[in-house]
Amino acid sequence: MSFTESSSETSCGAPHGAAPGAPAIVSRGAMKGNVLGAIAASSRAPSARDFGRALATGVLAASAALVMGASLAQPLSAQTSAAPSASGAQAAVPSSGKELLQRMHDRWATGTPWFNTLIFTQRTTVVRRDGTKNVSTWYESVLAPDRLRIDFGDPSEGNGVIYTADSMYLVRSGKVERKAADGNPFLPFVIGVYTQPLERTLAQLEPLRIDMSRVRSDRWQGRPVFVVGTSDASDTSSAQFWVDADRLILLRMVLAPSAEEGARSEPLDIHLDDYVEVGGGWLATKVVMYASGVARQTEEYSDWKAGVEFAPGFFVAERWGEGPHWAASKQ
Repeated sequence: MSFTESSSETSCGAPHGAAPGAPAIVSRGAMKGNVLGAIAASSRAPSARDFGRALATGVLAASAALVMGASLAQPLSAQTSAAPSASGAQAAVPSSGKELLQRMHDRWATGTPWFNTLIFTQRTTVVRRDGTKNVSTWYESVLAPDRLRIDFGDPSEGNGVIYTADSMYLVRSGKVERKAADGNPFLPFVIGVYTQPLERTLAQLEPLRIDMSRVRSDRWQGRPVFVVGTSDASDTSSAQFWVDADRLILLRMVLAPSAEEGARSEPLDIHLDDYVEVGGGWLATKVVMYASGVARQTEEYSDWKAGVEFAPGFFVAERWGEGPHWAASKQ
């Protein structure tokens, strides 16, 4: 889900928690249509604008900056269900999604802190509806609790996007080209919940329309999990998130169509896999994003590093080209 070219824009100032100097953007609103299908259906190679729009759905870890993954071997519904294992049963099923998020927060608040900064290189494969593929390299940078910068291709070309949990700034040739209230839904799950107050995380998740009162236990790829958003094991379309019951990290997320899109769109099912420990926390080094059971976008991470320092203004869109970029040596 992302903003569309026809979205109306009304200036309302910088997003909550935005870095000084960040440009004003539209007011926060519901996430709009899934653009992965549009990219996949296109006969041309996806442009930086296309990628920016796809990532605005959050359909990006971020990646994300950060994250992601999964098995392409079988349909999503075939990988769900089954009773929790004995190890999963040792942890009581949370009474609500809020309680689960509190557990995730407290695990790192009282122990080794989660990383505050992170960089990695991402190999991005987009599959169009005609079956053709486009493969590109993105350079991703993360700053806790809710900043993600993605450079599409060579950083010196000045094409990329900056995300917060509720906002997006698309940059082309070093200039801000688009601003929207479509944030990255991964950020609250992969870094925010571990590094910021719980109430802020809950507020950032509100636009996803996840029913926090519905929680159940299940299994996912052999591991016990807690599922928030649906109590029905056969439900693969409602907004929901799946958390490893032992490690308390996100393994799967379903982004439901917005009320505005309704039946015109389809759920986006995102799998996060191949986790590694880094900087006191965890990083999923592969993500696969499915639409109608078909893998439309795959992200594979490499060269990750935590604890890096960024140049002043690195996460401010209007200062895009200022200072050195850590990926410059890779070109």
